[in-house]
Amino acid sequence: MNTRKKGTEYEQIAARYLQGRGVVILEYNYRNRCGEIDLVGRDGEYTVFFEVKYRRDASRGAPAEAVTHGKQRTICRVADCYRMIHNIGEFSPVRYDVVSICGGEFVWYQNAFPHIYTRG
Repeated sequence: MNTRKKGTEYEQIAARYLQGRGVVILEYNYRNRCGEIDLVGRDGEYTVFFEVKYRRDASRGAPAEAVTHGKQRTICRVADCYRMIHNIGEFSPVRYDVVSICGGEFVWYQNAFPHIYTRG
């Protein structure tokens, strides 16, 4: 199975995991000219931007470790565009979460990183 197909499969698995915990999934693989966000959802009052990371095992480190500062910056930039297009105001609660899947174990890191402001 190619990497993109495997990524999509695990994003769908993560979405089912999150839905089982009360998250409403709004978008899968949201893309714009700035990049991509794996999942966008609602968790209570929060609009949540999810990054999903999968590894077969931890021999190369925990999956969440792959969400680098650069990746976080890209996610925030894409989220800013999403918020503007969907009229989500600057005072609406937003969160950046990571769902880590290692083997069959899920870890949901809520508020995994703060918003990173970039020059426009």
